[in-house]
Amino acid sequence: MSDTLIVVRGGGKARIDLAPGDRVTIVDVEGLQPALIDDVAVLAGAQAGAEHAFTATTAQAIIVKAPGAPMQPDAQDGATDLHVHITRADPARDLPPPLAEPTLDLRVPAANARAYRVRAGDYIQIIDVDGRQCSDFLAFDATALQQGSELGLDPTTTRTLMGRSFSSPGLHSRFYNAALQPLVEVVRDTVGRHDTFLLACNAKYYDDMGYPGHANCTENFNNALAPHGVAPRAGWPAVNFFYNTVVGADETITSDEPWSRPGDYVLLRALTDLVCASSSCPDDVDPANGWNPTDIHVRLYDRSAALAPGNAHRMTPDAPATLTRQTGFHPRTSALTRQMVDYRGFWLPTAYNNHGAIAEYWACRQRAVLFDLSPLRKFEITGPDAEALMDLAVTRDMTKLAIGQIVYTAMCHATGGMIDDGTVFRLDRTNFRWVCGEDWCGVWLRELAAEHGMQVWVRSSTDQLANVALQGPLSREILAPLVATPGHKPSVAELGWFRFTTGRLGDIPVVVSRTGYSGELGYEVWCHPTRAPELWDALMAAGAPHGLLPAGLDALDMVRIEAGLVFAGYEFCDQTDPFEAGIGFAAPKSKVAPFIGSEALARRREHPQRTLVGLDVDGAEHIGHGDPVFAGRVQVGAITSATRSPILNRTIALAKVDISQKALGTALTIGKLDGQQKRIDAHVVRFPHYDPDKTRVRS
Repeated sequence: MSDTLIVVRGGGKARIDLAPGDRVTIVDVEGLQPALIDDVAVLAGAQAGAEHAFTATTAQAIIVKAPGAPMQPDAQDGATDLHVHITRADPARDLPPPLAEPTLDLRVPAANARAYRVRAGDYIQIIDVDGRQCSDFLAFDATALQQGSELGLDPTTTRTLMGRSFSSPGLHSRFYNAALQPLVEVVRDTVGRHDTFLLACNAKYYDDMGYPGHANCTENFNNALAPHGVAPRAGWPAVNFFYNTVVGADETITSDEPWSRPGDYVLLRALTDLVCASSSCPDDVDPANGWNPTDIHVRLYDRSAALAPGNAHRMTPDAPATLTRQTGFHPRTSALTRQMVDYRGFWLPTAYNNHGAIAEYWACRQRAVLFDLSPLRKFEITGPDAEALMDLAVTRDMTKLAIGQIVYTAMCHATGGMIDDGTVFRLDRTNFRWVCGEDWCGVWLRELAAEHGMQVWVRSSTDQLANVALQGPLSREILAPLVATPGHKPSVAELGWFRFTTGRLGDIPVVVSRTGYSGELGYEVWCHPTRAPELWDALMAAGAPHGLLPAGLDALDMVRIEAGLVFAGYEFCDQTDPFEAGIGFAAPKSKVAPFIGSEALARRREHPQRTLVGLDVDGAEHIGHGDPVFAGRVQVGAITSATRSPILNRTIALAKVDISQKALGTALTIGKLDGQQKRIDAHVVRFPHYDPDKTRVRS
């Protein structure tokens, strides 16, 4: 029997079709979330992990609901997800539900291949039925085929046009033929690991491996494509979906078991009329298919389905895939730019049309800008032991945090390596909000609470809170007249640094915090995502006379590097402690109560090996994350972040270096090419490079 996981989003519902013998288990993952089946309560909302299970005795369709009203930004009662696990009595039925009404359902049996036609604009979904099964994909211009010309996918052309001239795992956004015409574009990918540059398996491969006569994808393709007028080949260049190719440091190519799980898929869109072929790879002599070839399933959908693009994100390896989402501000930001990237599972602008990063940067430094920061993860920590949990989990002293106050802190493993950085809001005596970048923080906090027997709930509110950062020297002037606060709460004009207040902007309930990521005076405004477009409109209208601009991630990166603000995956990771990350102030000696990582951090504080420094870099050449930093011939560190600073008119960088190299004025070099052939001079300077005493942000 196999298992299907369906996620019912907080406040939402899902229809589930069952057959006799199907076993259903509904799990309240985070606690306090009721569950309804056909409007009958089956879970009342209790401890995290509470379950309700039953076995279907007849064929039926049920509606599972996770009820809940929109959460106000100063509340902590948002609806959270339910997980529905289904063990099918008949595993053959265990395919993910269609994305729309299919125009074709085609099973490719294990170790076989099938050909099919696709109209321009239609969608192609290639599904790994049981997981860890590779599927080679070919596509040909159907019109050219009718005219006797084979114009199929060409890996060299694709890599060149997509700016990836060297082999690497993953998917290109588009795939081209030798005539430089795009044939398909990738719309969705739930795996993230594929081979886009090698041949489909062929007779020679198995001959060389000692298995002459072994079934292979190339011969299967030859047979499947013959009725379409495609000439046979000894080896087919293919997009090898789900294939876990590894390119070593010495450029040798090996493979391992695929990452794909049951039901994982790639969704393509045909850019012209196509003849396509998909295989279920027959390789059972190495790890390519987990040594056990299984079926592939192909579904086609009409172009009218208008399926949204996205990549899959998983909080843990066994978690359900969540496709890239839109923030509450997306209806406004997407109208101003098509320069979007997938940032931590949400579509965010990198820059806006008619402005660009430099103009947005100067607006932040001289006037004001709006950044959509909704992808930040938010967790509501409530219950009698909320303070004890947070004090155990983070490096700052929670017992000193006043109601209405915010503190920036680190969250560490027992080794002292960082899980994440973030801010803690104290909403009440036993009520906290943790705002960070990492989804896994919620899982870790719940595990920590369970391990220590604490009575506390940790519930995700990311989808209940949209937040926009209004940053720049004119931000107070723009925001203060707009927000009405209760008489016992501070007004925006009165709000101190790292404090928050509640109120209304017009009739929109908001929380306003004096926080940001720019090094300027600034605020974040928090509301429910359904009110986000109205909030955006109100702020842009009020800011227009002051020269307010929307700003994207490119400008944000420039201002945060100038301000010496750290970023996960750049300045820190789980191998980096807060001192090495340049935020030693967030792990003060004054906190005497033990916390996770406190013993390790005490040792690391007394015996540091690396530290974060600022560098001024000679010239204007691009400096990138990971570039090696040298003292003479010896590598002493690496660049974590770098940018060309408009206001300082020079290239600046943050670098993690050996403690012996931290003195101001120390001369170092940055290695390019192989690190030895080309060196760029730099020297250690005080950081933050811009406003090192933070006078502007405190103004």
